[in-house]
Amino acid sequence: MRGLLRWIGGLLVGACAGLALAAPPAATSSPTCQGTFLNPITDVCWSCMFPIKVGGVALLSMGQEDTGGSGGNPFCFCTGPGLPTAGIKVEFWEPARLFEAVRKPHCYPSLGGVVLDPGVTAPSHNQKRIADGEQALSFYQAHWYTNPIMYWLEVIADDPCLEQGSFDLAYATEFDPLWNDTVLSFVLAPESALFANPLAKAACAADCVSATMGFPLNTLFWCVGCQGSMYPLTGYVAQHVGGVQASALLAARMANKLHKQGLMWAGSGDSGLCGFYPQLLMDKTNYKMQLTYPVPQTAKIDGRCCQPIGRTTVDYGAGKEIPYIGEDFAYQVFRKRSCCSGSAVWQTVNP
Repeated sequence: MRGLLRWIGGLLVGACAGLALAAPPAATSSPTCQGTFLNPITDVCWSCMFPIKVGGVALLSMGQEDTGGSGGNPFCFCTGPGLPTAGIKVEFWEPARLFEAVRKPHCYPSLGGVVLDPGVTAPSHNQKRIADGEQALSFYQAHWYTNPIMYWLEVIADDPCLEQGSFDLAYATEFDPLWNDTVLSFVLAPESALFANPLAKAACAADCVSATMGFPLNTLFWCVGCQGSMYPLTGYVAQHVGGVQASALLAARMANKLHKQGLMWAGSGDSGLCGFYPQLLMDKTNYKMQLTYPVPQTAKIDGRCCQPIGRTTVDYGAGKEIPYIGEDFAYQVFRKRSCCSGSAVWQTVNP
């Protein structure tokens, strides 16, 4: 037993030390705050919400990518107060969240580049190259918004399959001590100790290939495809290639972090037909993301303008990082939705 405890203790200490190496030193310059309000008409690629399936049949696809959803019987039943109600299965990709990675604490590019500092001290961005041609490190703060565009634009009125609400700031890492502390973040994700080794990181190459060709592999849940490692769940990027790559990595980490904290629930597959349900280990295939700032990615590449988690940024990231005025990044997040349309009691509120 003592040997086992010593082995576990050594593993934890080694993991924490390895994670701590990802933390860059203090920033040497003060970043600026630029931004613009999201224009839902011109800045959002609406084709990302396709395909739309009704009763298991794709009515509209527009060449967009999709994952397997609820199958079998096209009809569904939901229970709740009173008698069970029946409906038909509907699946689509709902634009429901907005993510942004920022260099300056309390800077909100999606709110027009305004700085809303309540007096809470938080680390700012920093980027450092260890040596010429070697590893580069960076750090970003992050914000997560509720942004159910289809509902507040009233694209489809009175549909219980759509999340109801308005544009609102839901989470800011400046107030989260775990986001800038790799040791504290270990409390939220102790499994990260198992993947702080070269072998686990090398396995992410398979996730990169899978995400680039289609969707990422949930079996490699510690990987974010071509962007890097899912762990630690902090704002530190151990291998900074570019701003788009780093921000895409942090968008996946933020979604995973909120799932682990119970602040994000899933709503896909048979389990999501009658409402959202907790999913502590995020299903990476449930999300597609579209860059909206500094340069909205509305021009299609191979017929698409949004990407699943982990896809290479080589093609869509070119020319999207602009010195001084465009070094913060925002993404519209599309999530896979399955629901029992026609059932009046299906709606379970999503946190």
